[in-house]
Formats: sequence, C-alpha cells, structure tokens
Amino acid sequence: MLTATRTKIRSSLMTVMSSAALKAAKGLIHDFNEVEHLQVSKKGPGNFVSTADHRAEKTIRFELQKARPDFGFLLEESGEIPGPDSQHRWIVDPLDGTTNFLHGIPHFAISIGLQFEDEIIAGVIYDPIKDELFYAEKGKGAYLNDRRLRVSGRKELSDALILTEKPYKRSDEKENFSLVCENIRPHVAALRQYGASVLDLAYVAAGRSEGFISPQLAPWDLAAGLILVREAGGYTSDLKGGKDPLKNGSILAANAYLYEPLLKILQK
Repeated sequence: MLTATRTKIRSSLMTVMSSAALKAAKGLIHDFNEVEHLQVSKKGPGNFVSTADHRAEKTIRFELQKARPDFGFLLEESGEIPGPDSQHRWIVDPLDGTTNFLHGIPHFAISIGLQFEDEIIAGVIYDPIKDELFYAEKGKGAYLNDRRLRVSGRKELSDALILTEKPYKRSDEKENFSLVCENIRPHVAALRQYGASVLDLAYVAAGRSEGFISPQLAPWDLAAGLILVREAGGYTSDLKGGKDPLKNGSILAANAYLYEPLLKILQK
C-alpha cells in the first residue's frame, strides 16, 4: 500500500500535493484498521467527524504549508484560513466517505484541490485502501497512478452507470434529490450511491461511470474532482447548466456524449 507508482515525472506542484495525500493516508489506514476504537463525535445527521479526520487534515495542512507557505486554505474541519497570497487557496477534504470509514467499508478518499482566483487548476484524490492516486493539472491531462485517463466512450443513456450523492442538510434539497433520481432512473442502466463524492468524480474521469449527479455539495467535495473530469475529456456544470458548480454546490459531471441528454432530463 501507499506506493502509488511514480514512473512518470510529475510537476513540482503535483509532487507536493501527492506527497501530502500519501502522508495523511498512513494515519487513515492505521485508524481504519482500528475503527472500533475511534473517538467519534456527531456533527449532524449523516455527518460524523472522527479523530482520523482531524489528524489527516493536520498532516495535509502542515505538508502543503511547508511547500507553499503563502497559500490560503479552505478545510472541511477547520474552515477558511487566509494566506498572504490571496490568489491561491488549497481546498481540502481529509476524509471523504466518513460514514463508510466508520462502518469499516473500504471506500473513502483524501481530496486536495488548488484554486487560483476563481478557477481550480490542480487536483489530487487518493484512495488509500486501493492505492489509487488520481491527479490532474490544468492543460496537462488527468492520470491514475501515471496512466492517462479518459472518460467513458459510451453513447447511450440505456448503457450508462450514473452515480449520485444525496444532500445532507436542507429538506427541500432532499426532496429535489428524490425527484432527480426518479427522473433519471428509467433512462439509465443503473443509478448508484457509494457515499464518497470525490471518488464518484474520479470514477467519471476514469471511465468507470458515465456520470455523477448531486444537488448539494461543499467545495471540498468538488474541487479536485472537477479538474479531473475536465482534463479527462468530460463536462461539468451545476444541475441547471451553469458553469460554476463549485460556487453553486450542485453538480452534473458526465462524458461528452451523455452530458447534454442528462442535462435535458434534469431541466425538465
């Protein structure tokens, strides 16, 4: 584990981000193997925070700050931390898929995105259990453990596997989510929810799924995945077709063939 093969020469930025994710993953794997002993506090329905969350976030912040001391942060657990460089900001989710993690389900990941002004320019998503490192940099393509990624080439909705993530807060958004699922389900081969949205987006980039839909996510759930999908040849928007899902919070990500058909169903 934690090898994430390094045959390709990466940029210094990718090296920094990958290294931070790999170091934080060591603690997560240790905690995952002793999940029943974790001290857990409840933040809200379906949204838990563990000692593993905080430890991983602390490691990532230390490693990124050491390499780029002027950059700011947006962290899931610690919130906004401005830096001297107001144009660059790290967007970090130290453990996406917390509920899976706390139930011993090996499907969770670390996500690190880099925002320059209003644009995500780099992203890393690391699944420590499968030792899969997804990463992308603007204009340089998307990769999985140094293998170039492309979105799925499936052209028919009836052949498509679509992933979803339900909203955790507002009841009206939960109702909208149910409507979205009801409208999409008859048109596709399968509609599934795995409980780790950053990996859902990574899977769209890797061609394992044709699309991902959610009506309400936080910036740290989206940042790294957005650039992965785009650099792998996919399309992203909010559920109404707006081009800034990071700001809006809703997301449609899909391959080039199925983005428009899915958007038309959603707009109905």
